[in-house]
Amino acid sequence: MATNITDLPFSVKLQRLFYLIPPSESMFATLEEVPNYVDGSLAAFQMLIVTELVILWIQCKPLPRVSDFMSSVGAGMASRLTGLVVKRVIDIAAYIYIWENYRLFELPWDSVWTWIFTLLAVDFGYYWLHRCAHEVNFMWAAHQVHHSSEDYNLSTALRQSILQSYSSWIFYMPLALFVPPPIYHVHQQFNLLYQFWIHTETIGWLGPLEYIINTPSAHRVHHGRNRYCIDKNYGGTFIFFDILFGTYEAEKRDHLRDKVVFGLLHPIESRNPFYIQFCHWWYIITTIWNRPGLTNKLKTLVYGPGWEPGTPRLGLLANQPDIHYPQPKYETPVPMWYSVYSIVHFAAVSVVNQIAHENRSTLSQFDIMVSIIFILATLTCLGSLFDKRWYAPYLELLRCFAVSCFLLYKLDLFQGFTFPVLIMFTTSAVIFATIILRHNSAMTKKVE
Repeated sequence: MATNITDLPFSVKLQRLFYLIPPSESMFATLEEVPNYVDGSLAAFQMLIVTELVILWIQCKPLPRVSDFMSSVGAGMASRLTGLVVKRVIDIAAYIYIWENYRLFELPWDSVWTWIFTLLAVDFGYYWLHRCAHEVNFMWAAHQVHHSSEDYNLSTALRQSILQSYSSWIFYMPLALFVPPPIYHVHQQFNLLYQFWIHTETIGWLGPLEYIINTPSAHRVHHGRNRYCIDKNYGGTFIFFDILFGTYEAEKRDHLRDKVVFGLLHPIESRNPFYIQFCHWWYIITTIWNRPGLTNKLKTLVYGPGWEPGTPRLGLLANQPDIHYPQPKYETPVPMWYSVYSIVHFAAVSVVNQIAHENRSTLSQFDIMVSIIFILATLTCLGSLFDKRWYAPYLELLRCFAVSCFLLYKLDLFQGFTFPVLIMFTTSAVIFATIILRHNSAMTKKVE
């Protein structure tokens, strides 16, 4: 049985986000005993996000934009949906297979030295995984999702790819030759959790720590699209691997024009979750189709995303836009009620997402599939509203009508809360039906 961490003090959950956990409390003999630290940290994520909002407000700095915030958190939701369908993700399943069939020797699971070694080894693997995710085009197609936000706040940490886990697991497999799966799985989770708090602009330069651990300042550089930021600071927990391999770059703080500009060199101007997740794959496919020569087609797939025939493996930085602060951000003006409406429905989908993950072992396959469809449909509809697509009201009307019909079919779904939820979706359907009718009436009069 996995250790239940839901009843632990909140301070303990918070410590785990900073890797401040004694080895004695995180060494386990079997994989089944390892807690799901990520799911157990959701409350800590929420608390830190609220804290960041308060700090930004006190500092009179811009608050996260609603549309970007929802895109980031929504990408995090989408990236975890496979966990509702399969018990173990591919990285753990592959690790167990190699451990059980090919391990060379076995490090003691209850040794502090094994714990420390695995801490360093997992971060070493992450460094090369992360570096390849920037330097190999098909891996960048997945990883670019995380970099696609033009804002930089704690919600950005949640902006994850649906597909990245299907290639990232390879970089940790050498550890399966001698590191027990439980200790690996512990550090795999801690390495991920640690990287949450570094996605913020509220924490400045941390002095000598900047040359030891990964910090908000170092990671801001990594997320920048200024020329001095490109392909720098790949570390997860530590930064000394970047110093060792020549990829470290300190944040420039002397001139305003050098202030980090976040996002992609070629920004994604959309809030559509499917477009954000898969747009670079479409770019790769079309580039391969149009680029002459089999060798060039293969290089397009495995060389850097900026590579062109006749250039080095990673392309030429001089061929890329020279970005300086400030830069405009993608944002379509929408009425205030759009934002309020979206916040309400985003809260609803967040609740459904949490309920589905907490009860995935008891839910039927039908309920799981309905939950997945509802989550993806909601994220798509809200994204289209913020993009002001012509079809957005029609999509939202269809979604709200479908949910209302489903709730009438399963009135006991939310027990005493079903009727208020039904009222909310029915009212929403009426609102967008009215918008569509008024728009069509206005267009008809215009034609006449």
